[in-house]
Amino acid sequence: MTWQAARGALDPEAVRTALGEGGVVVIEGAGVDDDSFVAFLEALGPLAFTEGETPLEGQPKLNFVTNVGRMRPPRSVFHTDTSYVSAPPAFTALKAERIPDAGGETVFTNQFDAFDRLSPDLKLRLRGAQVLHKATGVPDPTETWHPLFRRHPVSGRTALFLSTPERCVDLELADGTRQAALIEALYAHSTDPAHEWRHRWSEGDIVIWDNRCTLHKADHSAVVGDRVLHRGMVAGEVPVAA
Repeated sequence: MTWQAARGALDPEAVRTALGEGGVVVIEGAGVDDDSFVAFLEALGPLAFTEGETPLEGQPKLNFVTNVGRMRPPRSVFHTDTSYVSAPPAFTALKAERIPDAGGETVFTNQFDAFDRLSPDLKLRLRGAQVLHKATGVPDPTETWHPLFRRHPVSGRTALFLSTPERCVDLELADGTRQAALIEALYAHSTDPAHEWRHRWSEGDIVIWDNRCTLHKADHSAVVGDRVLHRGMVAGEVPVAA
């Protein structure tokens, strides 16, 4: 599923191509500062920032994810980032700042694979379907319809494009029939533990993934120590149906 760059190598074009084929790229031991991290992401495209996130002091194009100072572990379920806007981000990247002594892996599923594993009958039934993505936990939630079967703009492959059922609130078939109950089953299919891949963080790692063909979550279940990652996102395009 993943493509691993040469240790510390930041090659935007090679990364872009690899993301379109496999969904996740790991750059071990990159060890770059925040400004260099931003420059790498900007070589992939204009940056995006999710409304409501707190900018990183000293580099406002980034934000951070951390368990520091929390009484309870952060909650994370499989999702794709900011899918409730008309043009969701293409890529999300995390740069390791502080790594816990144990736990804290980032877990992925490949949504090209999830589409391929659907039965032929279900693929036929769901062709042309749309899913209503809706923001949660905000006063004025944004919502947008996106195709369930999404064509990737680089590889041309088809991905099953959805997010957590909390943010996917309706499904409409091509004939206009509403089938919201299918979302839970499709999400369970997409997040089958037999088809997940885990990244175990090391100091200096950068992990970047393609939101158009992956789901991801953090595993906070057995973290020992501080976990601090700096995050940046690259803007995407309006999804196109496959």
